[in-house]
Amino acid sequence: MSSGVIDILVDMGFSISKAEKALEITGNKGVEPAMEWLLAHSDEAEPAPEPSIGESAPALAADTPIQDNVASVSNQLVSTTETAKSTKCDVCGKLFNSNLEVEFHATKSGHDRFSESTEEKKPLTEEEKREQLKMLEEKLRQKRKEREEQEKKDALEREKNRIRSGKEMSEARKKLEELEMKKLLEQRKREKEEEKEAKQRVRAQIEADKAARRAKATAESNQSINTVSTSLSAVSSATAMHHRKDYTETRLQLRLTNGQTLTQSFGSKEQLSAVRLFIEMNRTDGNGPFQLMTTFPKKVFTDEDYDTPLDVLGLVPSAVVIVQKKME
Repeated sequence: MSSGVIDILVDMGFSISKAEKALEITGNKGVEPAMEWLLAHSDEAEPAPEPSIGESAPALAADTPIQDNVASVSNQLVSTTETAKSTKCDVCGKLFNSNLEVEFHATKSGHDRFSESTEEKKPLTEEEKREQLKMLEEKLRQKRKEREEQEKKDALEREKNRIRSGKEMSEARKKLEELEMKKLLEQRKREKEEEKEAKQRVRAQIEADKAARRAKATAESNQSINTVSTSLSAVSSATAMHHRKDYTETRLQLRLTNGQTLTQSFGSKEQLSAVRLFIEMNRTDGNGPFQLMTTFPKKVFTDEDYDTPLDVLGLVPSAVVIVQKKME
């Protein structure tokens, strides 16, 4: 607290040493007691210099126009053998013990003519003390007001800077979020394109595999048909050379869709459905519906034929039966 009070007293024109002394003597009770003491001991606080005989008294500080006038008038002091004991206002006749009191009086009243006097100023009356204290308090309030106004301006400027900084940070954050979102969208787009290309490659590979399997199946089917045709020709020739006989069983050669051949003997009176059941139980060319046919003579067996005996269908004593995928 004492540091702040000293600053206030110094701002009012008192020296640091006198301000510290005033606080010490008044028990550090604040600005007002210190000011009262300084005003009551103005000679001690701000002693007026004693000019020697024939020398003019030193002028007051010429920081303002009023002070310039005070300094000018002080050069016109009467040279006597007596020592100047005070400064007198030539306008109202008041006596002052220090330059500080002269400045306060000039500031308050607007009087601008002062001279040194051999009269000794009487101690301040209570009324004069109150007046001096009132002047200092007014000056203190003025300084406090100026300080508060400056603090308000500073606070307003800080708030403006904070708002501006907040806006700038918000805009920067928004730009950063937009940039991150743009990068994320570009990454997702690339991922979708890569996924699409991968699917296209898989489909192309599947189509190529299908085409290869179809070509292989076609080649094997043509080969099987040629083989069956040859076999049937040989069987027909053998049948023509021998008398027809009654056979109790027949030997069938079954050509699967993958080119594999199954050979199995069946009773001549067994129905064609027994052959289909055997194929379903032993096939190695996958699942799915199929139909049976012969190439010589060329015949595709229908659903009604599966209930017909093998000898009636001409599949005795031997035959080649081709397994073909059934078109749905």
